[in-house]
Amino acid sequence: MTTPRTPLSNLTADYRARDAAHHIHPFSDMKALNAEGSRVIVRGEGSWIWDSDGNRILDGMAGLWCVNIGHGRPEIAAAIQRQMAEISFYNTFFKTTHPPAIALAETLARLTPPQFNHVFFVDSGSEANDTVIRMVRHYWATRGKPEKSILIARHNAYHGSTMGGGSLGGMKPMHEQGGLPIPGIHHIAQPYWFGEGGDASPEEFGIIAARALETAIDEIGEDKIGAFVAEPIQGAGGVIIPPSTYWPEIARILKGRDILLVADEVITGFGRTGNWFGSETFGIEADLMPIAKGLSSGYLPIGGVMVSDKVAEVIIGPGGDFNHGFTYSAHPVAAAAALENLRIIEDEKLVERVRDDIGPYLQKKWLALGDHPLVGEARMTGMMGALELVPKKPSRTVVFPDVGKVGTIARDFSFRNGLVMRAVRDSLILSPPLTLSHEEADHLIAVASKTLDDTHAELKRLGLA
Repeated sequence: MTTPRTPLSNLTADYRARDAAHHIHPFSDMKALNAEGSRVIVRGEGSWIWDSDGNRILDGMAGLWCVNIGHGRPEIAAAIQRQMAEISFYNTFFKTTHPPAIALAETLARLTPPQFNHVFFVDSGSEANDTVIRMVRHYWATRGKPEKSILIARHNAYHGSTMGGGSLGGMKPMHEQGGLPIPGIHHIAQPYWFGEGGDASPEEFGIIAARALETAIDEIGEDKIGAFVAEPIQGAGGVIIPPSTYWPEIARILKGRDILLVADEVITGFGRTGNWFGSETFGIEADLMPIAKGLSSGYLPIGGVMVSDKVAEVIIGPGGDFNHGFTYSAHPVAAAAALENLRIIEDEKLVERVRDDIGPYLQKKWLALGDHPLVGEARMTGMMGALELVPKKPSRTVVFPDVGKVGTIARDFSFRNGLVMRAVRDSLILSPPLTLSHEEADHLIAVASKTLDDTHAELKRLGLA
């Protein structure tokens, strides 16, 4: 006798009740979330996910910026199973290594920019940025300059949510809790032309924003600064794509100065911008490079810090013990998943596809959404973009009251329409899998357009448009 299947609506209610009883979610008001009920995702395939009510949803955020090769790849599952059958775990402490760690380190040295030939493995982007703080300070102390301990980062940047990563990031709500930032972190302006550029052109503003670093160096003193840390594109800050003049001016400012440059590639790595790394897209020559997310396409947690030859020769040589690490650094099963993920990206030429095919195809259609009466700016690089929602075009200074309310309304419409987009302030951001097809891109744009129409109609009803 076959057991009757539980109706999906009852199943969802059960999931939600159990979730509310025991699960505290990241970055969530749990009282409000429990009252509304969590969205329960039960399956994924390619660019799509399904919830517990059977709704098919296009995953416009690739999980959380990470599922570059799409959901449900059997090759990754097989690689994980093979590695589990050999050795499911061993650590890399105490003079020990294992084949997946060796192979992944070797592969990353080949794929990353030429100055990188070493990697320190971690489990996440947050841990990677904590490692950066420790490594930068250890590097300078080993060179006899322990006073060079200050790291400069940017307002509205995101570098993780641990004490170190959360301190490096410039997110005010995070700094309001838990005693952040830790000492020795200094924040400067972000290159956010749409929101902060004033009357300057994007090119003029890129220079202005970059020179905030020069001002900080002059005020703090080069002899006290260990590194400048920045994302090539600020992801969680709202897909802040810097003007074309920004990174060349940063390079000019740092040239000849004894300050390390850290490019946080946790989001922009592994094909997201149309090159293997955002550093290549923007001509950044970094000394340290945090990586995670697309390293395994999110199939298992793994990350790292790519270490340039300049830094490695100090850490490996006179540096002695680097008293830092994690139980699961270079976890063999996570490393095996990452290796298979990188093989897929290479074999299927996904980086080239983002650069030459699906990236330009999606970008053209995405930028056309800028004509909508609710959109003040549409921007996209590679496969990451944003739509700035405004009450009055073409003004960039007139904003909605109660910042974030309109973005949340639009995001909720997007989910109901079957597309995952994320709201940041009053903007919608997008970062779909690199495997997105042309047909899926067309569907994505159609749903995004409907979402804008629905939001505009709701704002008119509320008297906000």
